[in-house]
Amino acid sequence: MYVKRDTDGAISAISSEAGNGFSEWLADDARELMEWQQGRSMKESLQRLQGSDAHMIRVLEDLIEVLLQRGVIRITDLPEAAVAKLNSRSAERAKLSELSGLIDQDELDVLI
Repeated sequence: MYVKRDTDGAISAISSEAGNGFSEWLADDARELMEWQQGRSMKESLQRLQGSDAHMIRVLEDLIEVLLQRGVIRITDLPEAAVAKLNSRSAERAKLSELSGLIDQDELDVLI
């Protein structure tokens, strides 16, 4: 693999072809290259997890709402901080719903 390095000398990108800043060749089993690829893989996994957090939060909010509606749990069963956050998010969603006539539905779906 051909590597491109940053100003500190660390690998910043790799390519199977030389050129455009990729002038140094490293064997595929070079330790530095393997560590860079492993670190990049971990960063990508973390980014995917962080990207799904907002969706997971909404799933949990919906689950809590269903449990409350069915009487499985009571709002008083939850910690005060959790109740405050749920109420705050619910109020914000209600405000967005009031504005839904002013915002295109596709934009609203992204916001909520």
